[in-house]
Amino acid sequence: MELRQLEHFVTVAEERHFTRAAELLRISQSGLSASIRSLEQELGTSLFIRSTRRVELTAAGQALLADSVRTLASAAAARDAVAAVRGLLRGRLTIGAEPCLGSVDLPAELAAFRTENPGVEVRLRYSGSEELVDDVAGGRTDIALVVDTGHTPSGVHLRPLSTQEMLVLCHPGHRFAAEQSIPLESLRGEPLVGFQEGWGAQALTRRAFAAAGFDYRAAMEVNDVHPLLDLVGYNLGVAVVPASFALKRPDALRAVGLQGAPAWRVAVAVAEQPSPAAAAFLTQLDPVTATV
Repeated sequence: MELRQLEHFVTVAEERHFTRAAELLRISQSGLSASIRSLEQELGTSLFIRSTRRVELTAAGQALLADSVRTLASAAAARDAVAAVRGLLRGRLTIGAEPCLGSVDLPAELAAFRTENPGVEVRLRYSGSEELVDDVAGGRTDIALVVDTGHTPSGVHLRPLSTQEMLVLCHPGHRFAAEQSIPLESLRGEPLVGFQEGWGAQALTRRAFAAAGFDYRAAMEVNDVHPLLDLVGYNLGVAVVPASFALKRPDALRAVGLQGAPAWRVAVAVAEQPSPAAAAFLTQLDPVTATV
């Protein structure tokens, strides 16, 4: 089995589609299919269940995927380490981020990094903080900008960047709008607009509600900040969010302090032994975090 075959296998597994995988790998679809068939013959089992629209992993394919990702990550790290000894910064840097963290201008940071390190291919994916931390642990992502929810798998280190308070956003006509602050208990039974499972605000709010003795139940869930603000703007619920969210629509929504709210701590999730490219990006973000 060759690294090239594992790269082909992982790409098909991630895309769930041979044509898209071939386009990403810049090889012909027939060449990709032949590579996968060769791997399956060597292993003596099918790795994919093929259909006209997409492909799914078999049980054997699922078993192979995690080790394949780790193997490719280790091989890439070895190549990057050799390049670093030669004074070159090369390879690939895969970055994950939860949107609107309120402390890092990520597009500007990526532009600066690519200008300084043209030999590094940079990839970016947005998702919820807890999934991104798991991606770092599994070697699928080099660095992730996340909210510290307390979920830190083995092999992952969180390097703090910033902290802000969380508060309640509501419609100007809502009963909370006239208050300077409210106790957490006031949200018991209140219709909530929140993020999907695994996002920072959802995880922190759920834990705070549980500590206060009641359940977190969001009437409406979103995966982006702007739909959340829209829903609150139509008075369909209130949202527990970091203070920076209130700056997005200060004239349309009311920000109310929340007594007993958890802290919104933004951190960089990185492997305990980051690649040279990841270490360089850490230093660029904040020279202090690179030595924490």
